Amino acid sequence: MSIITTISTWIIPCIILFVLLVATWKKLPTYELFVEGGKEGIKMAVSLLPFLLGMMVSIAILRGSGAMDAMIQFISPFLAIVGVPSEIVPLSIIRPISGTAALGMTTELIKTYGPDSFIGRLASTMQGSTDTTLYILTVYFGAVGIRKMGDALKVGLIADFIGIIASIVIVSIVFSV
Repeated sequence: MSIITTISTWIIPCIILFVLLVATWKKLPTYELFVEGGKEGIKMAVSLLPFLLGMMVSIAILRGSGAMDAMIQFISPFLAIVGVPSEIVPLSIIRPISGTAALGMTTELIKTYGPDSFIGRLASTMQGSTDTTLYILTVYFGAVGIRKMGDALKVGLIADFIGIIASIVIVSIVFSV
């Protein structure tokens, strides 16, 4: 067994043991603190459910209504001029909303076009270069009660847009079409 495999196998149990030893040494009620943390985790999970449900319903409506397909048809001529495949547009729209839906789209693109195709590489790069901004703001800001998120939304969406553009440019340069 290599040293990296050994370290990766034992690092989590060692950290847990270290925390338990330090807590015991400091005479903290470790089990009670663990249970309290579990209770807080369950409360947090329950408070996140309405936000998660809202995001999932929104995504389903966007995809099921045909609105996304209509938008792609509308912008396809412009995309052809700049050399961006229209197949990648749904991923660029869904990625800031839902990581799971974006991963599903990336998987489908790779399955359809292949991992070494331009679209497969672009989808993979875009998946790693952007974040789930709306999901993060909705779920995490909502869970802690932050209602004014305008600046965070602007910065997050700008960062996602830059990630999308950078993905297209870099994949075009490195894996020329």
